Amino acid sequence: MSKRRVTITMSAFLVAAATLAAAAPADARPGNTHPAHTHPAGARPAKAHRAGAQPAEGLLTNVRIATQFDLSAGQLPENITLLPDGTADITFAAARQIAQLTPSGATHILATLPAPADGGVHTPALGFPLTTGIVHTPDGTTYVLYATGTPDLTGLWRLRPGTAPRRIAALPAGGLPNGLALDGRGGQLYITDSVLGTVWTVPLAGGTPTAWSTAPELASTGFLGANGAKIHDGALWVTNLDRGTLLRIPIRAGNRAGAPQVKASGLAGIDDFAFTGNGDEILAALNGPNAVVRIEPDGTSTTVLNAGDGLQNPTSIALRGDDVYVLSAAYTTATDPNLLRARLR
Repeated sequence: MSKRRVTITMSAFLVAAATLAAAAPADARPGNTHPAHTHPAGARPAKAHRAGAQPAEGLLTNVRIATQFDLSAGQLPENITLLPDGTADITFAAARQIAQLTPSGATHILATLPAPADGGVHTPALGFPLTTGIVHTPDGTTYVLYATGTPDLTGLWRLRPGTAPRRIAALPAGGLPNGLALDGRGGQLYITDSVLGTVWTVPLAGGTPTAWSTAPELASTGFLGANGAKIHDGALWVTNLDRGTLLRIPIRAGNRAGAPQVKASGLAGIDDFAFTGNGDEILAALNGPNAVVRIEPDGTSTTVLNAGDGLQNPTSIALRGDDVYVLSAAYTTATDPNLLRARLR
């Protein structure tokens, strides 16, 4: 990426970051290291988590910054997928890149997606082109979402080892494809559109997307709606950043979408998330509030990491056994995009 292109992209990014900061509630903006805990009526509140203190109830241990990225090069880590060999593939939002992290923390760029002719200034909500969701299949194929505001590039891209990335499904230029979930048994990819409030499905082979759900619970309230996505226990789970909600959408026979169920609410700035392996327990990234929370099956949430632990607008979470990976994109802090690692008790 040329220095001029980086300057243009980062200028657009800073404008978008200001929008994101303005959209966050006052108690969730950078500098506040005590995000509010949320509890459904009747639930017992957990102990508060002090900045830099031991995570609530000791859920996470050995918390450390494992890798730091280059903000000036647009290395704002947006999403992560873990490979069986110990590496991790991630997307760098503002650099339009797919990168791989080795177990030792080294970063290798696998591919850079083509820049839109207009620089991406018409990318909805953000005004700069960005790579977002990422997943992989056992054969080593990586799937990535790309939003540019242009019909020739916006969509689902596939990267196979030793080949150049290729778009295999076009998505609406007026939308912002964001979260990506893989249903390996059904051979489908599920894509959240944060601007159009839609979940799309696309076969692994690519092709024409199908609007799987346009439920009102997916819509934004002015900035970004449906966001993170995961397949779990016969359903697609989706977050809504604007509404601060976690949804469960049952996958019915014939790959039909059931009615969304709100599983947790009051989670300002919720982005992507991961299941811990303990039933429906979840770790979720709260972007603006600079926090990671544990969401229990009853919807109760407790902060387990915050800015004092090194978070810089966390965007996504992944687990390999008891190893926890948290990406921070520094969208509004504009200080230290990084990968934080921890151990799950």
